[in-house]
Amino acid sequence: MTTIAAFSDVHGNTPALRAVLDAIADLGSDIIVNLGDIASGGVDPRGTLDVLRARTDIVTVKGNHERQLLTRPRASMSRSDQLAYDVLGDDDRAWLDALPTRSEPTDGVLAFHGSPSDDLCYLLETVDVTAANALREATDAEVLERLGDDAGRFRLHLCGHTHLQRTRALPGGALVVNPGSVGWPAYTDDHPAPHAVEAGTPHARFSTATRRDDGAWTVSEHAIAYDVDEAVALAESNQRPDVAYALRTGLVARQ
Repeated sequence: MTTIAAFSDVHGNTPALRAVLDAIADLGSDIIVNLGDIASGGVDPRGTLDVLRARTDIVTVKGNHERQLLTRPRASMSRSDQLAYDVLGDDDRAWLDALPTRSEPTDGVLAFHGSPSDDLCYLLETVDVTAANALREATDAEVLERLGDDAGRFRLHLCGHTHLQRTRALPGGALVVNPGSVGWPAYTDDHPAPHAVEAGTPHARFSTATRRDDGAWTVSEHAIAYDVDEAVALAESNQRPDVAYALRTGLVARQ
């Protein structure tokens, strides 16, 4: 058997990251995969970079925020990216730049951030103005289209980006696993239409996948408590009350 522990979307929340890594160590795994969006957020980008750069055993792929940190001028960045940008040194940039956009951590497994070819793609969700909150679960056809040529080539797809923990079986038996967000359980976005993504609780999330002797994968989803008060205090010190509210509640603050 092979067990993979997958996590994503830390967004600079070091207290949540430490709790997740401790939980993964307690459970045991053969491979640990980080699916990107590492430092940008409202909590503690420096601490998160220091933790993850020291973990050479973790397979890490770039998310859209890593790309943005490396390619955009600071003046055009979001507040979350600016907070991370301001702590980056040349060695941090080199480390981020060397990260791949996709990885095959073991046979039959593909890891990426959004979709295999687009770090901004929602793979398992669809923004749909006719749906409640303009967000719904994607159809099989939509997921397969977004996987493109990689559909059917892998038995397990690991993705992040939407911060929603979800395991999806596709026609033919392949699985798609989004482990949810370690460090930011709720956010809003305006593209391609205004919508909110909400986990509904403040837990730090990750998933584990175990390949049985017959080659099939079974998935367990984990949501763990951590020192939310520490993360909230850091967000408030960075003048991010929106992040602090999301951390406390798993919801977006309504105006």
